[in-house]
Amino acid sequence: MQTTKHQKHAKLARPAAGHFGRREWAFMGAPCGGIHELFADLVRELSPRYRLACMDADHHSQPEESGWLSGGANAVYTNKLEYHRLDRHDEPNAFQYREWFNDADAVLVNGNHFTAARQVLILDPRKFDSLSRKLDRLTQVDLVLELPEEHPVPQAVLDHLGDRLKDIPRLRLDDRSGIARWLSAQLESAIAPVKGLILAGGQSTRMGTDKSLLDYHGVPQRDYLYNMMDNLGLEPVLSVAAGQEIPGFRTIQDTFLGLGPMGAILSAFREEPDTAWLVLACDLPLVDEQVLRVLIGNRRPSAAATAFRSPESGFPEPLAAIWEPRSYPVLFRFLSQGYSCPRKTLINSDTHVIDPPTPESMLNANKPEEMEAILKHYVGR
Repeated sequence: MQTTKHQKHAKLARPAAGHFGRREWAFMGAPCGGIHELFADLVRELSPRYRLACMDADHHSQPEESGWLSGGANAVYTNKLEYHRLDRHDEPNAFQYREWFNDADAVLVNGNHFTAARQVLILDPRKFDSLSRKLDRLTQVDLVLELPEEHPVPQAVLDHLGDRLKDIPRLRLDDRSGIARWLSAQLESAIAPVKGLILAGGQSTRMGTDKSLLDYHGVPQRDYLYNMMDNLGLEPVLSVAAGQEIPGFRTIQDTFLGLGPMGAILSAFREEPDTAWLVLACDLPLVDEQVLRVLIGNRRPSAAATAFRSPESGFPEPLAAIWEPRSYPVLFRFLSQGYSCPRKTLINSDTHVIDPPTPESMLNANKPEEMEAILKHYVGR
């Protein structure tokens, strides 16, 4: 007899994530003071290029400055002039941590207090006894740091890691530059691949005909953009309306209906949340391969997105932009507050905005007269 198991929830592709962020390491095996010093050196070395967050716990309870929390306030925000602080009564969970640290390229975690998906093991004899009681936290050791004075690896650690230990790279704890280079290499290798998303499912009401089928370059615009992205190795897909299929093209159907371009971007992230999407509208007929190379060459993965500046408005152009995986929850945040405009999302987020190689490359053709003007003055010259 055949049975069908009932599934209550839709199966969704989940972004790669640990307990705190997409990339996290718990530094274990050293006193807290040594871990603090190491974090300070790594932040100083790497902060010009990467956004690093640090996770720690306070050994001693500090008297509250305002007394508001102890008086019953749920949260207290303080502008400390050089930084901002939010104190809360309730303990956050993994879902809240991942939202807080969404902007971080890496979260450096004090492993004496917290667990993380990946670990850096420090072989300091002062913590060998403590380490032997936390072996269950050593689930994915990526690096071993040794003191200048050689100390044998504790037998408990040897037994726990087994043959894996010999394949784990080792550095000296005082080789701060080497540790920074190692961490930088980890972050570089984790940068999301870029794929192309061509918006071809719009209603084109102002143009009066499907803009993706207009001919500026001898073929329909969607074909032109698809082939151009394919030549750049971007594995392009067409964003199409729900239920729409276009033979011969890779497509992603809209699953967020009635939201326009924001729905198309969200639908792409729903399919591949760990991909950076180079989003391009069909109403930018003067975008060519050189323009896309400029955008890709100036990509900043630490930002929410990299976008061209509109010469007309000065604002970022959301439909000629690379949207990083970290922008996926940001889009939902704006949507939950009643905003479905991707441009507003970019304006109010950490967006890397660059100038296009030529102002005319950002010219829109949303109306027949705009199309005719572009064909007359720019195409085929």
